[in-house]
This record gives sequence, C-alpha cells and structure tokens, in this order.
Amino acid sequence: MIADSFGLALSKPTNLGPTRFSDTDRESNSVINLMFLQCDSVELDNHSILPDSRLSSNHAPLSIEIPIGDEIIHSSKRIIPSRSEQEMGFIEDIISNLKSINTSNIEDITCLDHIVNQVGCIIERMWYKNAKKSKFSKHSKQWWTDLCWIALNSYRASRSRENWKTFKSTIKEAK
Repeated sequence: MIADSFGLALSKPTNLGPTRFSDTDRESNSVINLMFLQCDSVELDNHSILPDSRLSSNHAPLSIEIPIGDEIIHSSKRIIPSRSEQEMGFIEDIISNLKSINTSNIEDITCLDHIVNQVGCIIERMWYKNAKKSKFSKHSKQWWTDLCWIALNSYRASRSRENWKTFKSTIKEAK
C-alpha cells in the first residue's frame, strides 16, 4: 500500500459516523473521507469527524489536534575569524584533502557528481574541525553583553511585559 511506504496508517475517528451526507433521502450517508497519520505516533493517533461543522457542504470536516509545546530552541553559529589561525588551518586542511581526490577519470555525470559531493563533504568536515561556536550566535554585535543574554532569557522564560521592558532598556544601555 502507498501509505505504508510513507510510514502512514489509516486513522480511526474518535467518533464514528458518516463523512459524506446524501443530498437525497434515497441515498444513505457514507464514509468516503479518510485520514492517514504517522504510524506508531502516540500524539497523532486519531481524528474527529465534525458533522455539525459542514455548513452547506455534503462532507463533514475531519479534525486532528496537533500538540505544540512552548520550546526555546537555542541556536548558535560557527565562525572562523578572518586572518586567524583557524582560518589558516581551515584553508590548509581543505587543500591537503582536495589533493587526495582522484579526478583523472571523470567519464560521466555520475563520476562528476561523486567528486562534487566529496568536495562538499571535505569542506563541511574541515569547517566543523576549525570553526568555533560563536558565543553571541545571532546577536554578534560588539555591544551585546552577558547582561543582554540574561535579560533576554528572563523575558523568554516569563514572556512578561515588565521583562520585555527590562530587556529593551538593557540593550539601550549596552549600545
């Protein structure tokens, strides 16, 4: 079945009933609208049929609740300072690794694609070897201080208007 190949399974409604309502008395209502959800998902394991929400349509909407929790995603970027030892190491590592790639027998697009992928992997590996995590991530302004971080994290934790004002005034002072 196609759904299996995508890791999907037929969802069972929490309330049984028709999904298509007949326009005439001669025909019976039926279930023709189906929903497929991720296999083995505890949170996304069923749906609801909403017959009262169909308005003028002859099909009842299907509904699913998707839980979305508050989560702060901490991101950081990696940097190699210009004219630094890390930059020199990065360049030297790339050059020495590129020399090891055999480019003497590029006969078709597949061979070329393989070599290009090798070059990309070398650059990525050498970047992670030589780059350092930036302390300031996306806030890499020279004026950004630890107090700015503290104020930002306080606001993120509480989402209060008072902490937002404190954060903004901390930034103003830092600038």
